[in-house]
Amino acid sequence: MTPNQLSEALAAHRAAGKPLIDLTVSNPTKCGFEYDSSAILDALRNPAALAYEPNPRGLESARRAVAGYYADREETVSAEDIFLTTSTSEAYSYVFRTLCDPGDELLIPSPSYPLFDFLADIQDVSPVRYQLLYDHGWQIDFHALEQAMTPRTRGVIVVHPNNPTGHFTRQTEIAKLNSICSTRDLAIIADEVFLDFALDGSRVASFAANRGAPTFTLSGLSKISGLPQMKAAWLVVSGPQEWKGEALTRLEVIADTYLSVNTPVQLATTKFLEQRHAFQKQVMSRARRNLAELDRQLAGQKAVSRLEVEGGWCAVLRVPATRSDEDLATELLTTHGVSVHPGHFYDFSSEGVIVVSLLVPEMQFDRGISEVLAFCGSATTLV
Repeated sequence: MTPNQLSEALAAHRAAGKPLIDLTVSNPTKCGFEYDSSAILDALRNPAALAYEPNPRGLESARRAVAGYYADREETVSAEDIFLTTSTSEAYSYVFRTLCDPGDELLIPSPSYPLFDFLADIQDVSPVRYQLLYDHGWQIDFHALEQAMTPRTRGVIVVHPNNPTGHFTRQTEIAKLNSICSTRDLAIIADEVFLDFALDGSRVASFAANRGAPTFTLSGLSKISGLPQMKAAWLVVSGPQEWKGEALTRLEVIADTYLSVNTPVQLATTKFLEQRHAFQKQVMSRARRNLAELDRQLAGQKAVSRLEVEGGWCAVLRVPATRSDEDLATELLTTHGVSVHPGHFYDFSSEGVIVVSLLVPEMQFDRGISEVLAFCGSATTLV
């Protein structure tokens, strides 16, 4: 409940009306992308929205649209295995309640997005970290993963690709996860909100059709179509048939208790998914361009380097560990007017890491990175 040092500094900076280059921006609706506003708004004018037809899984037309999204990716997913939710956060809560009693444990990757601690705490679940290793690319530390398991472990969360590291789970890793989880009666919980954003343009396989272990796959319109304000996401259940049948039954009870997804958005889901093509093309063009510019600027100095990234909207930079990452980010904000995220926000295990967004409009990104490198270079000189 207490604001951290960087949050307080950022609030003071904005309150003072000082210029700010925000290299943390991740809200696509605030990044200057073009949307087909007529198509989006017209999709919400469906007269069928005047009737209420409650369905625990969500309207069949919307679930079929989601199944069609996977079919376009050459993944076979049945509409009957899909539950619509208002967000992936809500989908996580459904999964946590399906798998866990209070005090049970779920394994979460480290580094990764900080949301999991809050979600687990709200659901009375204990998050236990397993490490990701970096060696010319990221990989799961399976020894650490298995060492972290206890009799109360109920599942393993995998972010595919990870946020912020941007690495995809490899097929060999998926096979090993399937082996470990099926043997121990654990579930895989795969967060795939950034799945479509592979920087090399490849189509990476989803967990949604995984049969090798009990699997829950989460995604939604927030990232896929750049429409976080529409509050539409989904949860796909796959795995061994007997287990899947019981999981679907339990999830239906939970979903029927809330019936949280509104009808206009469900009716518009087909149109909203169609918007992803134009949106993703813009995002990938900007992310690739910003990454190329980042590399160009990095090549002209020696104080800062970046880690390998395969997908998503972030880049991870190694910076001189002359102070804590939060102190560095705070001083960069107050002296240069540039906002970045310190690595510890994402549970990086050591200092000397900052995270920047690749969604930032190009001119701001160029100026912001130039300021970051100048600041880090001067800090190294002083040391």
